[in-house]
Parts: sequence; structure tokens; C-alpha cells
Amino acid sequence: MNKLIFRNIRDFDLTHIFECGQCFRWIPADDGSGDYIGAAGSYAARISFAPDHPHGGAGDECTGTLTIEATGGDEDFWYDYFDLGTDYKAIKNELAANDPDILPALEYGYGIRILNQDLFETIISFIISQNNNIPRIRKNIESICSVYGKPIGEAFGREWYAFPEPDALAAAEVDDLMGLRLGYRAGYIKAAGERFTNCPAPGCREEILSYLGIGPKVANCIMLFGLRCTEAFPIDTWVKHIMNDMYGFDEKDVRGMADFASEKFASYAGYAQQYLFFFYRDNGK
Repeated sequence: MNKLIFRNIRDFDLTHIFECGQCFRWIPADDGSGDYIGAAGSYAARISFAPDHPHGGAGDECTGTLTIEATGGDEDFWYDYFDLGTDYKAIKNELAANDPDILPALEYGYGIRILNQDLFETIISFIISQNNNIPRIRKNIESICSVYGKPIGEAFGREWYAFPEPDALAAAEVDDLMGLRLGYRAGYIKAAGERFTNCPAPGCREEILSYLGIGPKVANCIMLFGLRCTEAFPIDTWVKHIMNDMYGFDEKDVRGMADFASEKFASYAGYAQQYLFFFYRDNGK
């Protein structure tokens, strides 16, 4: 087991990161510590974050220590995974300068960071996310990992499996995938495994949209979370409500929302979407 420690980390909160809708293999530790356990690719890990001044308030001015206990992955891997090299304070300042109305969302979700996730894992995860709820998405993903992923071993009180390689899902039978309660998504998952195995990895929105069963919303999620195209602005039911409430858009005017976000937030549109989504969903607005 590796133990890595990163000090003087700003703009960081585990709940904000893991509960903002960008990933599905992380859950709170059941000991009430505030830690999270989960997996990134081929590694299982327990993540903890301790503010340097726990009674000094929270926010982007507060530093803290990030501790990672993991079955693998070196310092560079986890530094990159948690996007520790990006200045999120500068991003939030730019977003607030472009639109002061977004400030409450920036302050509420001050600790959000967009993870650097594996592209294939992101594609499959967001195919599974369609018309699904988060507990079931998590269960579906763990099911395919336990059947088609390579064993990681026992850690943190349970067995772990790596996310399946593309060729493993390409070789899966649709009926077997359906047996994991994946429903109509089973065919899309197998097709994605075949496509990723036999063709170059997608590098743009058009290529992602050419995957079977992937529409505009899922494509934008994959662009943002799998390809780090931070100008991508995923629009789901929550975002339609947000754009109506904050900017007066008709909830059917998806094109107008996308154009507005591109003009208003430019290359930071994906960050804006995450802050707004987390703020509205968490507060039931």
C-alpha cells in the first residue's frame, strides 16, 4: 500500500469533488471520517483531506493536507488525477468577473476540481448514466468491474477490481451484460468496447457522437471529464432549470443555452457548469 501526502492544497473538498456528478466509483468511508474510498483505473484508494486550520472557515483561501493510501499509482499519477496543478482560484475569479451572479455557486462549491479520468472509463460510465440515478449507476459500474475487470485485491475491507479494458467489454456477450441489469445500455457498452479496441480513441465531439447510443449531453460529459475540453457545457434537466432560473432561457432552447455558455464563459464553460450544477442540486433550488 502506497501512502502519498500533498501539503498546502487549496480549492479542495472531497465531497465537492466526488459528489458533483463527474465520477461514480467513489463513496464516503463508513466510519464517519469524511474520507472517501474508491478506485481510479487500476488502483483502489482511500482519500482524506485535513484543513490546516479546521476552525478557520472553508474556501479557496484555506489550505489543507491531502493524504492518499492506494494500492498503486505514484505521486505524478495522483497529482494529475486530482488536477493539483491547476489554479482554481484564477478560474473562479475569471468566472465571477464575467458573471457576478455565479458567485454564490463558486463560493458554495469552492472545493470542486475536475478529475483527470481515463477516457474509456468515462465513455462507459456516462453511457451507463443515461436515464439512471447515481446509486444504480454506481452499482452497474461495480458489477461490470467485478465481472470484466482485473482483480486489484483486498483493500479497505473489500475486494476491488480495475475498470475493464476495452477488449474485455468488446468480447462480452450482450445477454451477459444485460444480466448485470444494464438494460438497453448493454449493446452500447459492447459496441463502445469494440470501437475503442479497433479504432483510434475519439479526440473530438463528432467522433464521440459517432459512438452507438451517445447523444449530445453524454458527448459533452465525455468531452469535459474524459478529454479535459473545459469549454464543453453538458446540458441535462438540472442545467436546463438553472439556465431558465438564472438567465431566462426557455427550457427547450438547448442550442441557445449552449451558445450563451460558450460566449459567456468561453474555455471555462465546463467549470461554470460544475459549480452551478452542484450548487442547485445540493440546495434543491
